[in-house]
Amino acid sequence: MKAVAVYPGKAHTAHLAEVPKPKVTDVPGGRGVLVRMLRLGLDGTDKEINAGEYGAAPAGQDILITGHESLGVVEEVGPAVTEVEPGDYVVARVRRAGESLYDLIDTPDMTTDDAYYEHGISRVHGFLTEYYVEEPRYLIHVPERLHDVAVLLEPTSVAEKGIMEAYDIQRRLKVWRPRRAAVLGAGTIGLLATMILRNRGLEVTTFGLDEPPYLNSDLVGAIGATYLSTRRISLRQAAAEGGGYDLVFEATGYSPIVFDAMCSLLARNGVLILSSVTGGMRRTEVPSDAINLDFVLGNKVMFGTVNANREHFEEGVRDLAVAEARHPGWLSRLLTHPIPGLEHYDDALTALGEPGAIKVYVEIAEPATGC
Repeated sequence: MKAVAVYPGKAHTAHLAEVPKPKVTDVPGGRGVLVRMLRLGLDGTDKEINAGEYGAAPAGQDILITGHESLGVVEEVGPAVTEVEPGDYVVARVRRAGESLYDLIDTPDMTTDDAYYEHGISRVHGFLTEYYVEEPRYLIHVPERLHDVAVLLEPTSVAEKGIMEAYDIQRRLKVWRPRRAAVLGAGTIGLLATMILRNRGLEVTTFGLDEPPYLNSDLVGAIGATYLSTRRISLRQAAAEGGGYDLVFEATGYSPIVFDAMCSLLARNGVLILSSVTGGMRRTEVPSDAINLDFVLGNKVMFGTVNANREHFEEGVRDLAVAEARHPGWLSRLLTHPIPGLEHYDDALTALGEPGAIKVYVEIAEPATGC
């Protein structure tokens, strides 16, 4: 079968490879599930892996099949599988269990292992291929009515995890009823975080660099949030005019903005969620005494979040369903750049940098019932 793979650590080696088709018997105990891939979403991680910045092949292999934002349909199950059946739409979790305590309790997204296992990224093949086999515990069932937008579930799960963790942390306050939230960044994760927070009833302001109107700002407004361009108004000005924010979700990929948010955006007892993975060497000068004093006297919290586990994917399914019911067609507008077929993987990687791109995805196959 066909798959798109790279030679990890070597720049611009993405290529179409022929690899053996997996079988349900590849998973012991009759617990294999054969999934036919339908769609694969791409993001900056895939571009960075193709640039040779990181990535690791499975043990004993020299290539890594890329892709981690999957949507597929179950084609065959082993005799001991009861959780899913042929015809079910599924999205696969990205992290696989390692050896740490957190892996053993099925939260590999919180692993303390130095060598972690992540589909399409680290030591486990990804989903930019025609078929894969997985254990049922790593599969999330998606209702048929959501299959057109379910390729968004994996990035949704990332935003869900950060927001759910914020609510867990704020149990320290006994009573926490956040009213105002700020989302920094209006890309895919930022838009999905905006959606989740609006679903929870918060007043949301989403900050982006570009000036409105454009698609992303229109999408923010379409679900009842406010879009502000940081070219027109600074974070400090926005907070001064409207007051601080109880929750701030950072999704910009630009690390200096974190310190601006710490200094100016958070209300007392506020929580700041960092979701960007920044691998550069940027440096900035910060008012460290003022930040420290403000966090101490204001009982403020900042934490980082990465990846997701089952509960975050399942919460994502619920939020996608709510968004589809409240704002029909809104999620589909995020799917801006469909790329037909695995053989056009180069077009998909190029599209990641195109103006107006929100979600780039490869159409690998059509479901039997028609997508």
